[in-house]
Amino acid sequence: MTTNGTARSCTVSTPDGPFTVVAGYGGVGADRAEYVLASGWTSDPTELSELIHPSLRPSHIEMCSEEDSDGVLARAVAAVRSYYGGDDNAPQDVPVLQAGGPFIEQAWSRLREIPAGTALTYTELARLSGNPSASRAAASACARNAAALFVPCHRIRRSNGSIGGFRYGTAVKSALLRREGAQGAE
Repeated sequence: MTTNGTARSCTVSTPDGPFTVVAGYGGVGADRAEYVLASGWTSDPTELSELIHPSLRPSHIEMCSEEDSDGVLARAVAAVRSYYGGDDNAPQDVPVLQAGGPFIEQAWSRLREIPAGTALTYTELARLSGNPSASRAAASACARNAAALFVPCHRIRRSNGSIGGFRYGTAVKSALLRREGAQGAE
């Protein structure tokens, strides 16, 4: 499940600040392919690299411009542009690779199925992930998500309806939920 040692990144400007995507190869043999390994509202790919599971973490990240990006990195950049252009679900079509335990990986998979405009609670995410009593583990899956926007953990709220935390700040989370038309976006 390891990467090839080198990943590529590209930073694009968004209304919520600079957004960087890190893409690299993962898998073995015939399953080897390019994926988004990390992404988020920062211009520092090293900050994102630290979020990648050690088994997938690249040893080097090469910076690319939008013009120089290709493959999954170009698809990811285009999806970010489409998202901010009004296609709220565009990031969900880009392949992502993350490593965690079985429940966390299941939760990340379920997060990718949550449609824009929907905000669930950690308890609802736990139920969708196969363990209704694992709301803390669902919160941990959101906190450990390295691929923000592509795995839309911003669509999860606290059970009391409050917005909750977000690695990139509650202002960004609120802006994303408002953009997507989620009920009760602060």
